[in-house]
Amino acid sequence: MVEKENTKMAQAYEIKEVTVADIKDLQRISRKTFSETFGSQNSSENMEKFLDKAYAEEKLKAEIENQNSNFYFLIVNNQVAGYLKVNEGDAQTEQVTDNALEVERIYLKQGFQHQGLGLVLIKLAEELARKKDKANMWLGVWEKNYQAQAFYKKDGFKRVSQHTFVVGDDPQTDFILVKGLKK
Repeated sequence: MVEKENTKMAQAYEIKEVTVADIKDLQRISRKTFSETFGSQNSSENMEKFLDKAYAEEKLKAEIENQNSNFYFLIVNNQVAGYLKVNEGDAQTEQVTDNALEVERIYLKQGFQHQGLGLVLIKLAEELARKKDKANMWLGVWEKNYQAQAFYKKDGFKRVSQHTFVVGDDPQTDFILVKGLKK
């Protein structure tokens, strides 16, 4: 576990790598943060279908056990405030660019947003990518999530393409963003 002080906020935080023993907590925060972020823009039926499939315990267990995927909890005041999931190699959801680390999930509970914690998670991903000598980081962001798009643009990500991301029965468009990591 890594403890650091965030200069944008008065409280300390910890980063904890997620293990199979944490699966219930991961499932809970995954469902909560996705619902908080996208629930108002999707039907309850599509949300429930997506949450049940994407965050099923067996699926999360397989993802945790995949050596090319890693999850990290961000803990503030002894509670899980958010999490990060990164993938490399064949664990990436698609092949966007060579020698890359995918940031598949980066979510914060609503009560922890706008405190500099999203930056903590994206910088953790970048640190991991650099340690693995990756040339690029990439992620998908929903075309209607303007706040996240602005956040990633400010951090140096550039739109290179798009793909379809299905929520329940609703095909939606995610923009693919890439950030080059100069040596």
